[in-house]
Amino acid sequence: MDFGLLLGQAMVNGVVVGLLYLLMAVGFTLVFGVMRIVNFAHAEFYMLGTFACFVLVTQLGIPFFPSVLLTFALAVVAGWVVEWGVLKPFRHDELNGMIATIGLAMVLQNGALMVFGPDPQSMPSIAQGVLRFGDLLVPNSRVAAVASSVVVLAALYVFLRYSRTGRALRAVVQDIEIAQIQGVRAGFIYPLGFGIGVGLAAVAGALMAPLFSVSPFNGGGPMLKAFIVVILGGLGSIPGAALAGLLLGITESVASTFLSTSLADILIFILVIVMLIVRPSGLLGRAE
Repeated sequence: MDFGLLLGQAMVNGVVVGLLYLLMAVGFTLVFGVMRIVNFAHAEFYMLGTFACFVLVTQLGIPFFPSVLLTFALAVVAGWVVEWGVLKPFRHDELNGMIATIGLAMVLQNGALMVFGPDPQSMPSIAQGVLRFGDLLVPNSRVAAVASSVVVLAALYVFLRYSRTGRALRAVVQDIEIAQIQGVRAGFIYPLGFGIGVGLAAVAGALMAPLFSVSPFNGGGPMLKAFIVVILGGLGSIPGAALAGLLLGITESVASTFLSTSLADILIFILVIVMLIVRPSGLLGRAE
């Protein structure tokens, strides 16, 4: 196969995977920025998003894109309830909050295992055919996933940038004490921020459910890469996560295509180590 064509295909695949990592990483860093808790249950919300979309499409017959929106809404509500009912005592308590989210992850994963069983399941494709760019062929299902991810990220940007609630969220991420002095209600912002964060993970799962298998264990890989994205971009920096997500996805895809999957993973972790040595705060993170 022509080198340029192979590189183009790898770049396209890298953008698709990078947007998956980006959605998860933005949600992860939003939760950390608001609550100062490393949410180890984030992968399980990705997994629940895949199952929610799977059930809505295959069992209830709801079209795919309305199912994605409904999955997001359900995840936000579930995240709100979890934050208020489980994590509220651990706001800004990083160690105990981390332990609580590890326990929550085990509960969610084993609950899904009991309900859905251990066997991977598959969803029907969301779009048939391919899109042709010269000799480069891109499945329409991947084009739909990319377009949907961009729409979700654009909607999140508009919400955070221009809405009153979004500005309150950003204020809490930047400085909780000053935000509270200015009248921001932390009791409302904490569960909302957690809900939106895990909702983004669920949307990532819903969008990737037709492209990959659906199982109780499918969140671990994306979560690890999302955590790497957060480290590269800077913990708490949403623009940094955006830049690092695309960088990681393309690097991983190109390296896997021309080298091997194992060497690609080695290259990524070398990149993380170098970043921690040279710039511990990440690409766009702030030193604290």
